[in-house]
Amino acid sequence: MQAAYRSTPPCVLVFSGSDPSGGAGMQADIPAITALGAHPLSVPTALTVQDNVSVFAVHALDPDLVRYQAQVLINRFDIAAVKLGIAGSRENAEVIADLIRHLRARNPHLPVVLDPVLANGKGDQLSRDDAARVIEPLYEMATVITPNLNEARRLCGDVDPARQAALLMERGCAHVLLKGGHGPQEQDVINRWYGQSLRSGFDEEAIESARWRWTRLPDEFHGSGCTLAAALSACLARGLPMREAIDLAQQYTQQALSTSYAIADGQRIPNRVPAFEPVIDAAVAAGA
Repeated sequence: MQAAYRSTPPCVLVFSGSDPSGGAGMQADIPAITALGAHPLSVPTALTVQDNVSVFAVHALDPDLVRYQAQVLINRFDIAAVKLGIAGSRENAEVIADLIRHLRARNPHLPVVLDPVLANGKGDQLSRDDAARVIEPLYEMATVITPNLNEARRLCGDVDPARQAALLMERGCAHVLLKGGHGPQEQDVINRWYGQSLRSGFDEEAIESARWRWTRLPDEFHGSGCTLAAALSACLARGLPMREAIDLAQQYTQQALSTSYAIADGQRIPNRVPAFEPVIDAAVAAGA
């Protein structure tokens, strides 16, 4: 059989925690990035003890080991995007921020997707330290941050979405994708993208650039936020503009959720494996 090698895919450098249940964290990032035509370079930041319902323990890796893993990859491979999940500790977040600064010295436009994971769907914490404080060094690194409603409320307070987005932009995030997946079950999921802000009176308010409405599925899912952020990082690595990248990442995630499967009672596992490359290839070609 004659080989039919594909062209070299763009590489996404991933910092996230390991989930032994295979549903979230790095185990979600790798197949989602691969399905969208990029190659994941994975740097674990923490080892977790969890299943598809509960988190029992989180053990942050040593920051020197996190740096060593990433530096070896950075020295060898071209990095087209970075995806950030849990850092595990404040020290790890500071190391990651420093690594991104050095990458940005080579490529000032390097896209960085920050998924501000503060807890699992049940509310169990995913950091050794205060998770909201852990991510503080990463705000100014973020090309786009992807909080759900609960995360946005914890990070910014119980204010309207435009104000939450503006507060995140003030901290350094260039774009905000505010996800509605953890809203009331009787409502559709509404995801809002904010790409710029303006001053209104004494406060900054973000301008909603686009919104998407998705039918809310009846179940809960393990790693849905990881899936969307990872897919978005792959789309940006492939060179899609922000709006098209957000749109395609949502399409992929909705498909993964709607074809999910159960491995036990509790949260379902998104089906991230089906090949989605023809769709993104067509999108890239249309945008060229």
